[in-house]
Amino acid sequence: MKKKIAVLAGFLCLSLGNSFAQSNLLGTILKSVTNGTTVSNMVSSVLGTDKPSESDLVGTWKYKQPDVAFTSDKLLAKAGGEVAATEMESKLKTGYDKLGLKSSNTQFTFNSDKTFNGMIDGKSLTGTWTYDESNQKVTLKTLLLSIPMYVKKENDQMSFLMESKKLLTFLQTAASLSGNSTLKTLSSLSKNYSGMRMGFDMSK
Repeated sequence: MKKKIAVLAGFLCLSLGNSFAQSNLLGTILKSVTNGTTVSNMVSSVLGTDKPSESDLVGTWKYKQPDVAFTSDKLLAKAGGEVAATEMESKLKTGYDKLGLKSSNTQFTFNSDKTFNGMIDGKSLTGTWTYDESNQKVTLKTLLLSIPMYVKKENDQMSFLMESKKLLTFLQTAASLSGNSTLKTLSSLSKNYSGMRMGFDMSK
């Protein structure tokens, strides 16, 4: 993995350095990309880098922090996207904190019999789930809604991500927060970022 990170960083520096130097923003991106931790984050900020199996999902997952990922696997999108992702996660954290989301009141339990239960902001949620491993998409079905979520695995953590409009619908319905101004703000965050998914980073 370290070798892969070094190759990515070297490639970016050599092939994109001159262009990036012409812009303060892109110069900042280049500086960040040469940091090993950032490059590692950059690689993991794209859906498809580590596809969970169905058995990986089984268990109880508790909210840890916001997370975002891009659907594009282009190298330039990864480099620029990590800066955008970091900014987005910071804004999401502010919004989630205002909503009161934390590990004790926001979690999912996926059972092997394809039922699930959980909480969003302390509000109970139960139903069934299905998983399309090829597309990394788990679908939660309750009496009130059906929500597709993209999943991304990294070590012992799992990210559950949605399109911004789906995230808004999910929070409004599951947590009974309809009309909340913070939710509307969260929904509008990704308008300038094509292919971005937003949601929750969770751990067991």
